[in-house]
Amino acid sequence: MSLSDPIADMLTRVRNAHAAELTMAEMPHSRMKSEIARILKREGYIRDYTTEGGGGKRTLRVYLKYGPDQEKGIQGLRRVSRPGLRTYAGSAQVPRVLGGIGVAILSTSSGVMTDKEARRQKVGGEVLCYVW
Repeated sequence: MSLSDPIADMLTRVRNAHAAELTMAEMPHSRMKSEIARILKREGYIRDYTTEGGGGKRTLRVYLKYGPDQEKGIQGLRRVSRPGLRTYAGSAQVPRVLGGIGVAILSTSSGVMTDKEARRQKVGGEVLCYVW
């Protein structure tokens, strides 16, 4: 099955798994999705992620994080740049999410990184999504 926006599909799967209070969301693997999961783990939004399988049928498993009273690790996810309307930000216009509480994930010439890293390295790029 061909998807026109695999990153939006990933974010929707994570959002739906959180809504159903599942411990894991599973999706087809890609390098971009794996990099987004790496950032989500490093920023503390998810517990862990793994890549399973080999060859052309690899899957990415994202293990969701919940607090002691079942509060969600991810309160919100929003896809910003999409195939129909790409959104780019220069190094001076890198967005802040909720005044710095959330994280914007960008695809830059130096790789996939958060808004804070992009500001520190003075690079801009495509704004993939907001996470809070």
